[in-house]
Amino acid sequence: QVQLVESGGGLVQPGGSLRLSCAASGISVSSNPMGWYRQPPGKQRELVAALPPLGIRTYADSVKGRFTISRDYPKNTVFLQMNNLKPEDTAVYYCNANSRSDKRDYWGQGTQVTVSS
Repeated sequence: QVQLVESGGGLVQPGGSLRLSCAASGISVSSNPMGWYRQPPGKQRELVAALPPLGIRTYADSVKGRFTISRDYPKNTVFLQMNNLKPEDTAVYYCNANSRSDKRDYWGQGTQVTVSS
């Protein structure tokens, strides 16, 4: 059974930083494509950062240079380091795993990030 559990969201002032974590079980974060998505209020879910097993990390243009996606193999966890946060980064952030074995997408429950002064 695949489970993704996000943590690390919260309220932060503009210019601040947060680090989101996605603890995975039932799926390897090193062998499967992983990603972070977000859904701003009243808008559709969008890809923020993608982390393939091999190859180059990719980012949405709006977060390039500010966000970094990474993984910890022993902890089977994916992170999203968010720096220089802006009010437009306010959203619910979701962890995604694209399983190579059963061709399914798995999602976490989401964590709220609010950037406001």
